[in-house]
Amino acid sequence: MEVAIVGGGASGFFAAITAKEKYPEAHVVIFEKTEKLLAKVKVSGGGRCNVTTGCPSVKELVAAYPRGGRALRKAFHRFDNQDAMAWFSSRGVPLVMQEDRCVFPRSQDSQSIIDCFLAQASRLKIDIEMGCAIKAIRPVGARLKLEFRGAAGEARLFDKVIVATGGSPHRTGLVWLEKLQHQIVDPVPSLFTFSMPTESVTKLQGIVVEKTRVAIQGTRLKAEGPLLITHWGMSGPAILKLSSFGARLLNEKGYAFKVQVNWLHEPNNEVVSARLQALVQEHSHKFLANVRPYGLPERLWRYLLEKSALPAEKKWGELGKKGLHKLVNVLTNDVYCVTGRTSFREEFVTCGGVSLESVDLQTMQSKVCPNLYFAGEILDIDAITGGYNFQAAWTTGFIAGHLE
Repeated sequence: MEVAIVGGGASGFFAAITAKEKYPEAHVVIFEKTEKLLAKVKVSGGGRCNVTTGCPSVKELVAAYPRGGRALRKAFHRFDNQDAMAWFSSRGVPLVMQEDRCVFPRSQDSQSIIDCFLAQASRLKIDIEMGCAIKAIRPVGARLKLEFRGAAGEARLFDKVIVATGGSPHRTGLVWLEKLQHQIVDPVPSLFTFSMPTESVTKLQGIVVEKTRVAIQGTRLKAEGPLLITHWGMSGPAILKLSSFGARLLNEKGYAFKVQVNWLHEPNNEVVSARLQALVQEHSHKFLANVRPYGLPERLWRYLLEKSALPAEKKWGELGKKGLHKLVNVLTNDVYCVTGRTSFREEFVTCGGVSLESVDLQTMQSKVCPNLYFAGEILDIDAITGGYNFQAAWTTGFIAGHLE
């Protein structure tokens, strides 16, 4: 059996290794259009590679996918994050889990994952051909013919083909699959940070607030978690989660919208008001600047006082009802204008791709082109940060690699 894997990334290697282990007599070849393998693995997690998540249940796993989660439910019962961790550990890559459930190689180096894949491919005698971009797939009877761009070589026939080319930033990159009658969902960016060039909060760059609630004004979009203030705007898990779940809507808005920030992670304003009133009673003779509610970073607290037109040298006992109201509002409903997006490191993630309506998710086989399979981000599946996107790559690659 001749098997082609289109794409030398995470899902491509996982599918290739699975296929060769299941069908030892098969000839498996990976075609990579660039001269670099596993490029995204190399840069992910700041070069450490967040291989998966340690979340304890499929239900929780599914909730991390704005697109594709429900469809993946059965797939995760077949190969989930626990299976992925066992897979890497059994192949010589010990893993560690952080408090936030992010899972990394113990080496804290993405090269450990790359070396594992290359070693497995070598052991199994999987061929790898670089600089081979596919321009078309054409059914020829029960087989599939791959046609290459440029001088990559003559067309070749395969019994099975797995497409694992990753996300495409533009629909034009998916036309070759659309020509086979697959439904295509327009790709748009996901997992991006918020650009705020007109907001003075950027002068607080480097400040992290561990527990916040964020929302897009005028929508139902909201998220919670740590927030990082940067020199261009805002980032951190809370913002990235918001961008992931709001990817399509924010694209439609042209990335111009207002974000509401609750710096305290406390949804009940009456609770906040009572907490501040207690500070008034307890520290009435102290300056506002010297008593920071909820342990807020000093620079942020002073900034919020300034934004509320409250002098840092004003005493808590002089705050009054109007001043108290100002503080409650700025702490729980602080609003900033976003006028663009910024990529999150080099980890480009899209939502969109080949519609799940065109794929049998029990096998990852195309519904319109027999013997053609899909794995990874080429599918309309994407998730928040924390190892979930890689987990989708392992799960879909594992299932596609069974070639059922």
